[in-house]
Order: sequence, then structure tokens, then C-alpha cells
Amino acid sequence: MLLSITMTPQSNFLENLEMDASTSTIVTLLALFAITWYAWIRVKSKKGSSSLPPGPRGLPLIGNLASLDPDLHTYFAGLARTYGPILKLQLGSKLAIIVSSPDLAREVLKDHDITFANRDVPAAARIATYGGLDIAWSPYGPEWRMLRKVCVLKMLSNSTLDSVYGLRRREVQNTVAYIHSKAGSTINVGEQTFLTILNVVTSMLWGGTVQGEERGSLGAEFRRVVADMTELLGAPNISDFFPALARFDLQGLVRKMSGLAPRFDQIFDRMIEKQLNFDAPGDSSSECKDFLQFLLKVKDEGDVKTPLTMTHIKALLMDMVVGGSDTSSNAIEFAIAEVMNKPEVMRKAQDELDNVVGKDNMVEESHIYKLAYLHAIMKETLRLHPVLPLLIPHCPSETCTIGGYSVPKGSRIFINVWAVHRDPSIWENPMEFKPERFLDSKFDYSGSDFNYFPFGSGRRICAGIAMAERMFLYFLATLLHSFDWKLPAGEKVDLTEKFGIVLKLKNPLVATPTPRLSNPALYR
Repeated sequence: MLLSITMTPQSNFLENLEMDASTSTIVTLLALFAITWYAWIRVKSKKGSSSLPPGPRGLPLIGNLASLDPDLHTYFAGLARTYGPILKLQLGSKLAIIVSSPDLAREVLKDHDITFANRDVPAAARIATYGGLDIAWSPYGPEWRMLRKVCVLKMLSNSTLDSVYGLRRREVQNTVAYIHSKAGSTINVGEQTFLTILNVVTSMLWGGTVQGEERGSLGAEFRRVVADMTELLGAPNISDFFPALARFDLQGLVRKMSGLAPRFDQIFDRMIEKQLNFDAPGDSSSECKDFLQFLLKVKDEGDVKTPLTMTHIKALLMDMVVGGSDTSSNAIEFAIAEVMNKPEVMRKAQDELDNVVGKDNMVEESHIYKLAYLHAIMKETLRLHPVLPLLIPHCPSETCTIGGYSVPKGSRIFINVWAVHRDPSIWENPMEFKPERFLDSKFDYSGSDFNYFPFGSGRRICAGIAMAERMFLYFLATLLHSFDWKLPAGEKVDLTEKFGIVLKLKNPLVATPTPRLSNPALYR
């Protein structure tokens, strides 16, 4: 899914905005807008704002924007210690509500699930996702339910994922061969992980169609565009904080995204055209060799009342490419860093792999279901470093009461799952990476227990859990089984987090791989 939170301001919001319009024009517009905004706030305050959650006092016009810390997950957690598990922030003309406890998360995501099932779509994300027609940003309703059904019950079902395992296996083996060629020298673990996951995702999307050199050049094209797009999605945007000014696009972010989106659209059109010409006339084979084939098949056989359109297909492809690659690769990099930081965890994981797989064999996906300790490593990684520390913000369709406070219609709701996962009243020694806490535990990824819900919960829970679990476990198992990993002499693992569209390591993990399998031919 497209993982986008378009609020990652720097320590001084106003000083870090990059605007194409002149400063004087912006100041004039903001000053004019301030009068209307301030009057609106005054009127609103007289209509019962005392029932709103507590929160820090803001400044006229910009509210709390100037005081935001770039690491929003830790900043929100600090505010919760002062103001409680539900609090408010005024972000320009947008009211944000931050929830930081399991009980309140349950109220939002379960008790009032339908009310909070919508999104407040940022301006840049709307451009990137064909007007918000993807599964991440689409409003709750018949179209969203149709997309959810296509993704969860069909495209990302276990049977469909099984059918494209060969494509995942090929890309992982290619990476193993590359790392083996660099044995003894340092490599950027995060970079190689991202490239692998991106190749895995694009191979599953149209791996039965694109072959040879074209597939490699397409991967390079995607890497450039994804980097530019995620940067725009992570930029603070006046159009989101002050919707009345959106028409001016003061920072030019919509214009820039409008320049990137056609590049994706052209790639998707090219792949769709190639796919439509790929099947021989009269071919009655029902086997789907990749996701694009599957989606086109669903489109042709779709529901008349709520059809899957070509635009929907391209929006889903966008979700898979942008969301699927960044989230999984960052989570795997965190896992490797944590395991390297605790040699006893590395040893236990490799002992389990040696017992289940053996040193004379390569890891296969069929092995991962027997690797209980590896599963525990994944769960512990997502506890300490949830890929979406604030989930994707929800937007209530009507005013309701949460925790005894009024949550207005149209406000932006952040669920600080990162804070819940590190709550000392829930977790023993919460800052310690300890996979053993998940051995024989009840916790899973279903979102039914609000002490642990790294993929969210309720109707808008992540649609790609099954694929994310397979990709994470298969690739992590392969890296730990095929190689020993060490840091350059004198260096220590840096686990400092950086908040952005998704959570990532602040400094890339650079390590030296050493082959550990008995047969060198396995690396070819």
C-alpha cells in the first residue's frame, strides 16, 4: 500500500518550506488568510471546544506547526506523557488528534471502525494515486470494498502468492550471488535490500512478461522515480495545512508530483499493452503468471455494479511498487541491524536455520513455516520499529466521542502504534530487542489485540500482510543462512530511527558478509 504521511516538518517549519513563489507573496496571502482563520477559531471555541482533548497552546494562524519536531512519533509520545493518551494539535487549519493507548486505539479502530474508515487525502498523494483511487486512500464505500476484495481474497491470497513464488525465488537468488561476489568487502545492506524487494515486487507484477535487459532497465527507472516521489510525499505542504490555499500550490509540490505521475503512468501503460499482446489469441489457459495478468483477468470478469477499471489497476500497481518496496526493505534492514547488535540472537537464528534447512541447501519459502525463532524476530522487529509508526491517518466521517472527548468530523487522527509498542506498562523491558517474548505468544498481525498491531486494525488494516510476511521472512532467512554479518572494525550498530513516510534507519547499515554454506555452488 502507499504509505504516506505528508507531515515531516523540520525543527522550524517556516524556515524549511521550499517555495517557488516569492516570499512577499506568500506572506501577504498568509496574512490575509490569518484573519479568516483566527475568526473561525474564535467562533469554534465558543461552540464547545472545551470538550476537545487537551493539548499545547498554538500560535495564531499556524497553530502548533512551528513547534513540531521532525521525529513525529517520539514528539507525539512526549506530548502524551504531558497531556495524556489522547491530545490535540492545531496544524494550520487542520485539527489533529493523537491517540497513544491500546484502549483508545480500540475505540477508534474497532468500536467506531466505520466512522473512522475514511482518509484525509494529502494533495501530493491525490496526484500520485489517480485521484485517490488506490486501496490506501480510496474513501470507504463500494469501490474500496471491491479493491479490498481483489487484493486480499484474490491477488494477495496464499494461492496466488504460491503461484508467483518462482519469481520471488529468482530475485532473491540473484541478490545472494551478488553479495557473494562482494564477500569480504562492505556493502550497504539497506540499499541491497531495497533493490531486491523492488525487483521482487516488479517481478511479481509483470515477471511473466518482461525479460532480460528490459527488466533491469525498468528497475533502474523505478528506483529513480520512487526516490523522487517519496521525497515529495514526505515534504511539509502548505496546501494540506491550509486547504483554502491549495489552489495556489505555493510550494509547487503538486506541480512536481504531476511531473512524476505521468512517468509511472507511461510505464504502466507500456506493461499493460505488452501484457494484452502477450497471450496468444484463443489461449484458454487460466494460469496467471504474474499479478498484472491476474488483474486484467479480474477486470474482464468483473462485477458490473462496481467494475475494476484500468485506472483502478494502475492505482493498485502504484500501491505495490511505492508502498511494497519501501516498507519491507526498511523493516528487513532494522531486523538485520538488531540481530547484528545481539550476537546471541544471530547465533540462535542461524542454529535454527541450520537444523531446518541445513548448510548444504538454500532456504526455500516452504522452510519458513518451521522457523519459529525467525518468526519471533520479525514480530519483535515490528514491535520496536513498526514500519508505519503512526499508521496512515484516519478521518472521521462524523463527530464522535473517544475517551470522553469530542473528535470533530474531518479531523486527522494519528494512532501512535510506536508508543503503544514501547509502553512499559504493557511490555517488560520495552526498549530491549528480545525475540523470545514472542515465542509461544498469542500475538499475531490480525489487529485483534491492541497491545500489538503493527499493520493496523479494522477495515483499513494493511491489505498486504500475507505478502509482507513472506517477503520479510524469506529474504531475512536467506541472508542469515547464507552469510555471517560483521561491522567494519571499531564500529557499532547504530539503531537510531528517522521518521518519514515510513520508519527507517537514520544511518544506513554497512556490513561485511562472509559465506557460511558448505557448497560454493549454492551461491551461483
